[in-house]
Amino acid sequence: MQRLERDAGRVNLILEWEKLGEDHLVKLTGGAVHIGAAALGIFDIESGLASSSVLTVPGHREDEIVLMGARRLSEASRSSTMFLAGIHVDGINRKEIEEIVAVSKEMINELARILQEE
Repeated sequence: MQRLERDAGRVNLILEWEKLGEDHLVKLTGGAVHIGAAALGIFDIESGLASSSVLTVPGHREDEIVLMGARRLSEASRSSTMFLAGIHVDGINRKEIEEIVAVSKEMINELARILQEE
């Protein structure tokens, strides 16, 4: 797997990905590793549009990140993307969550640029 790493406050975020045929498997982790949410992004060649669907473990909040990430990466790669995320930081506050979401989006956008060049 290839990877990007970034610090977001108290947590080190790790974005890893690999190709599965023409498609991609992506995972974003930080803190206590687990699966909090998963999204499948698909790209429709006829319309030129990407869409995504999400599954979330009850009580977890990674759904926003994976839903956006799966759609963005499918659009960039023009293929299907399975995006998993699990980020856990004990005693996290609203400001820390916002920072994690912002850094996650930056990492996803960086990966989108990489996939567009493949």
